[in-house]
Order: sequence, then C-alpha cells, then structure tokens
Amino acid sequence: MTETRKKNISPLLIALLIGGFLIFSAWAAFQAGGPGSRVTDVDYYSKGLKYNATMVEKRAAEVLGWSLETRLHGRILKFDLKDQQGEEVGRATGMLYLAIPGSAEDIHLPLQEVTPGYYRVNFGEEIRGMIQARLELELDGARLNRQLLLNL
Repeated sequence: MTETRKKNISPLLIALLIGGFLIFSAWAAFQAGGPGSRVTDVDYYSKGLKYNATMVEKRAAEVLGWSLETRLHGRILKFDLKDQQGEEVGRATGMLYLAIPGSAEDIHLPLQEVTPGYYRVNFGEEIRGMIQARLELELDGARLNRQLLLNL
C-alpha cells in the first residue's frame, strides 16, 4: 500500500505572517522617523474643526491693525484696544477664559466696555494664584486672541 502524506502548511503560514509583521513594522518605523507632518502652523491641532474660521478671523484683525495693551491693577484687568491709526476700537465683545489649576472647568468672564476702546474685567476674591488665561475680542467678524499668564 501506498501512503499519502498530507503536507502541513501551518509552519509556512506562521513564518509568512511573522515576516509580514516584521516588514510592516520596519516600514512604520521608517515613516515615523521621517520629516513628519507638513503642517506649518503649530496651533493647527489646538483649533480643531474651527481652524479655517479662526484663521480668517485672526487675519481680519491683523489687517485692521489692532493693537492691545493689557494692565493689571489690583484685582482689575484692563485692556486698551486700538486700530492701526491709534483710534480706540469700541463696541467689541470680549471674553476672558481662565484655566484654574485643580478646577474641572474653565471660568468664563465677559469683558465690560468702560469707554470706547477700554475694556476691563474684575476678579473676585476666590480667584488666586498663577492662572493661564485666553482673551478673545471680536468686532464685525474680526477676532483678536491673546494668551495671558496672570499672577493674582
């Protein structure tokens, strides 16, 4: 009688699977070691889906030539917003976002326009320490953003 032997191909399949995995891993390591993303704006990912709208607003504020002077007097933070000609920019709406250490949520404080071009925000007694803040001022689709570090 003749015996027919079945070929066991499972070691061959395992070897191919391991080889494919090693080749893919080498390719992934090569890609990771490359130049990386071609994104030139470091804030791209921090803006999320609003990136294009935010950049349009920022460019509009730059074209208008807005300048912002910030002063802290005691527990009152004052802002002086001027245009390219040095004229005060009135009627802008503004918000100050405070990232309080140890707090689950940011605090949102609206800016009060004292006189045209002069804005302020009062801090309560409960807000203390070194706090990162983000200021947003907007007028007619132009938006100005500033990052601040406050020591209250």
